[in-house]
Amino acid sequence: MRLPSHSKIAGSTTAPSIPLRRVGVAVLAFVLTALPLSETHAQEARRRWERMCQIRKDKFDLILPEVMRENGIDMWITTVREGDYGPLYEDMGRGYPSSLGFYVFTDAGGGRIERAALGVGGYLLEECGAYDIVTGSTDLGSFVAERDPARIGVNMSPAIGAADGLSHTSYEAILEELGASHASRLVSAEKLVSDFRSRRVITEVAAFAEAGEISRELAERAFSNEVITPGVTALEDVAWWLMDQLLARGLGSSFDMPSIYITGPEGIEATSNERIIQRGDLIMIDWGVGFLNMYTDMKRIAYVLKEGETQVPPGIQHAFDQGRRVREVIRQNIQPGLTAAETLEILNQKIADAGFHVMEEFNVTSDTEKTEVIIGCHSVGNTGHGIGPSIAWFNPTRLTFEIKPTNMFVIELFAYTAAPEFGGAKVRIPLEDDAIVTERGVEWLYPINERILVIR
Repeated sequence: MRLPSHSKIAGSTTAPSIPLRRVGVAVLAFVLTALPLSETHAQEARRRWERMCQIRKDKFDLILPEVMRENGIDMWITTVREGDYGPLYEDMGRGYPSSLGFYVFTDAGGGRIERAALGVGGYLLEECGAYDIVTGSTDLGSFVAERDPARIGVNMSPAIGAADGLSHTSYEAILEELGASHASRLVSAEKLVSDFRSRRVITEVAAFAEAGEISRELAERAFSNEVITPGVTALEDVAWWLMDQLLARGLGSSFDMPSIYITGPEGIEATSNERIIQRGDLIMIDWGVGFLNMYTDMKRIAYVLKEGETQVPPGIQHAFDQGRRVREVIRQNIQPGLTAAETLEILNQKIADAGFHVMEEFNVTSDTEKTEVIIGCHSVGNTGHGIGPSIAWFNPTRLTFEIKPTNMFVIELFAYTAAPEFGGAKVRIPLEDDAIVTERGVEWLYPINERILVIR
């Protein structure tokens, strides 16, 4: 879960140094431009496109029939127009619309959904072969009348942004194209879009796991002496180093600028600003990497050793270990077949049974001596905050959705434990890593956070 940005620390007069990383990025750029094109960007671009193409075919073959029939939708229409490509553009296979185009999926029975791209073209869309029909024609009215679907899903949703890609003008265009008879059959495709995106084929899982490993590697490098020099490096230096890494690798960011923040006895002190990292600081990262239309969400924690220290202070380490205990309770008690709301109730009860205090409100602690906990195991996948079932108080609509095998979640929690190093105040420990739910339960997609990183 993303945290809000915080204002800059007043009175900071220490100017951050110019990190040597910029030299490294310049050298990398020179090396890449010096290599033959066929050995660098061109072949990597093709490899990535081939993987995306396979994901699309697998989704259309294996997921689409299931979710259209579950939701009772006979035809699904997604619009695309020049300059307004919509949230599902990557999922649909991109392409170029000369004006207003349509991706149309029709269930005519049997094991396969017909796929048509009307008024959308281009080499990559056609070369992939995921669509049965790719045509410059945009005669949607005749196309729909010939198939005569009973229920036509369109992307309108008050609760899920990625399922709300139909603009007002595009909606009016559909009404005009279909005519009164078929226009009266339009229904919201909100749940269909959620199901289509959040149920995963193996090619997607492989891509997400790779994105997760990249996220982990970069976050743990960022929280090391490779990047941070106590008393010199600013929080924003760390964030910009990460942004440079994404740029050099041709990757996206789940949440724009990474949140690099310091937590103290009063809570979060500063986030991704000019605040200089000092010895004794407890710093955290909340961020995600975009790769092959997969976007991760994870956190890592580091402690900057004071002079004479050789390890994390015991009170802070204990707080971290309490968080790990809670995470294991969560991992053991998520299974497919229940709604996210039912699962949240079970998890909160299991956490309480394990000796923790379940919080009623985020970041609002009490006087109890117990470790206090609140969880937010939201959906993840094609965006850092996904659109599938969500075991989190901040996604009320998605709490009503049933958890299915292959749904991906972040296993996210916040544990607050009193520590002498904070003068008896509670240390806020956030843990967050990406996982998939299978018939066996929760399975991690890469090595999770098992330690507080140490900066010397």
